[in-house]
Amino acid sequence: MSDPTDLPVAAPGADFNFAQHLLALNAGRPDKAAFVDDLGTLTFRALDERVRRLASGLRGLGIKREERVLLLMQDVNDWPVSFLGAMHAGIVPVAVNTLLTADDYAYMLEHSRAQAVLVSGALLPTLNAALVQSDHEVGKVIVSRPVAPLHPSEVELEAFLAAHAPAQKAAATGPDAPGFWLYSSGSTGRPKGTVHSHGNPYWTAELYGRAVLGLREDDVCFSAAKLFFAYGLGNGLSFPLSVGATTILMAERPTPEAVFQRWLGGVGGVRPSVFFGAPTGYAGMLAHPKLPAREAVALRLASSAGEALPAELGERFKARFGVDIVDGIGSTEMLHIFLSNRPGDVRYGTTGRPVPGYRVELRGDDGREVLEGEPGDLYIQGPSAAMMYWGNREKTRETFQGGWTKSGDKYVRNPDGTYTYGGRSDDMLKVSGIYVSPFEVEATLVQHPAVLEAAVIGVEDAEGLTKTKAFVILKEPGGATEAELKAFVKDRLAPYKYPRQIEFVDELPKTATGKIQRFRLRERERAQAQAQARAST
Repeated sequence: MSDPTDLPVAAPGADFNFAQHLLALNAGRPDKAAFVDDLGTLTFRALDERVRRLASGLRGLGIKREERVLLLMQDVNDWPVSFLGAMHAGIVPVAVNTLLTADDYAYMLEHSRAQAVLVSGALLPTLNAALVQSDHEVGKVIVSRPVAPLHPSEVELEAFLAAHAPAQKAAATGPDAPGFWLYSSGSTGRPKGTVHSHGNPYWTAELYGRAVLGLREDDVCFSAAKLFFAYGLGNGLSFPLSVGATTILMAERPTPEAVFQRWLGGVGGVRPSVFFGAPTGYAGMLAHPKLPAREAVALRLASSAGEALPAELGERFKARFGVDIVDGIGSTEMLHIFLSNRPGDVRYGTTGRPVPGYRVELRGDDGREVLEGEPGDLYIQGPSAAMMYWGNREKTRETFQGGWTKSGDKYVRNPDGTYTYGGRSDDMLKVSGIYVSPFEVEATLVQHPAVLEAAVIGVEDAEGLTKTKAFVILKEPGGATEAELKAFVKDRLAPYKYPRQIEFVDELPKTATGKIQRFRLRERERAQAQAQARAST
């Protein structure tokens, strides 16, 4: 679907290099800030030169077209230089999560057969531990902002760039050529290397960033989601560079205090006009005592993805800042959001409507489309679908089915054409023969003023029947009782949906993207049940 005829924007040409495409778009604004991080500003002129220098340097190392380089770097100005520099050379950057272990990176090095690594100095010790574990040898380690003297096999990025003249010509790739990899979050098993083409980020930027969000040149974008996530890559690189906007980058974790500092112009003197976050982050910020006043920020637009946004969170944010949170759903496999609310047309409690250029279907267990109001598995058709999972034919066939991508999510189509999230396909519960959405129960629990977060799973009772159990984090210890929360849910949902058990916890297991790992809670419950059974025999 790289050149479909029914899309609302023109397809890229047969000779298309995404990095060169972005550099050419911004050639007329050389002195404008492209990226601002804690240490300074990178103009579009400097971005252009550094990208082309890196492309030249990587080619000089003997790295060939479509070979991979690992990108293990914090969100600083060197990240877009590294990512786009590799793509400019026709080399494939493999952007990886900075919060993983040496064991994870050893696997990714071997799986991707990376020929070089671009790494932040602060992450170099973890990388070196991975290199010791791995049987795969990399040709060169290029270090951004080193924090200690380097080994002879390592080179500082600044010195590497200075040693190479800017490449005069980008690699003659096409829109269907391999462009970059992103690894899935790995909530179950080893993460999957998701291969995207040069054309895919073009489609997400045009169909969603420009056409739905309405991003423009005078925007300042700031994403709590990091660049190594599919969501963050669009928010902080593809989208703003496609319209000539400025991006604020943040190396540290997106704590409420760190986010507020950027909102208030504490880095580079610029305040974001567009903020991209996730439900967990919005909940933490709204509960924080230092939440800024409306007049102190310059936000005109807020976005959310990662998990469905509870209506109560969106309404409270709107009441505080006068700005809606535009909630949508995307995936690593589709690169960015394909089903979304729209600025000026937000239906809280739903994920909105299909993004123009994408089609969605809800299918039952028999593979046929379900009726309106019935839960079904979400399938998507659109031009930004990944090419494959590298070296994983079974999962590729399971997920990419002809022109359709199976998301693994359950949804319900509403009479007004919007869609309501029902949880992951493997998280849906059947209680008394009726589907129960864990998210619906969770979204209701967090409406209680004492509740900060909640996760719901199914547990078997003595008869082997599935009942709902909630794990709840309270804002203050003792802020609510189990009986009080059960009654709260009963008052708002059908009686069969209320959690039969509630356990108060201090934290919930999550992926690095902030998604609740309900399967971890299920594993814990099974282990406890088995221990109790052994003790009783």
